[in-house]
Amino acid sequence: MSYYEQRLAGDADAFVAHVEERILSGSVSANSEAAVDHRLGDARMLMRVFERYSAFSGSRVSLSLSVLAVAGELSVAVVTSGGSRAVFWKVDTVGESTFMGRAIEAVESFSG
Repeated sequence: MSYYEQRLAGDADAFVAHVEERILSGSVSANSEAAVDHRLGDARMLMRVFERYSAFSGSRVSLSLSVLAVAGELSVAVVTSGGSRAVFWKVDTVGESTFMGRAIEAVESFSG
């Protein structure tokens, strides 16, 4: 598992669309698995889950994007998981690292 956090300013919908486009266009096997949008008063929580095939490990890797949006401020968390076929511990994390790198690039290239 790898984890990344960032705080930004901007429109939540534009941010999520930007990240989705970057992640889905970054791998021929990447796909969107789930989308959740909640609103509570002035706060919004947007969550997206992606998955892709990792040729290195021969397995699938997932990436979860969570965005808490309040008054133009965005708190972002990205978590990757999977990519190892070991039973008791992770033997390789190359697939996760690659997927996370794509997500970090997408988050940091957003100009809100």
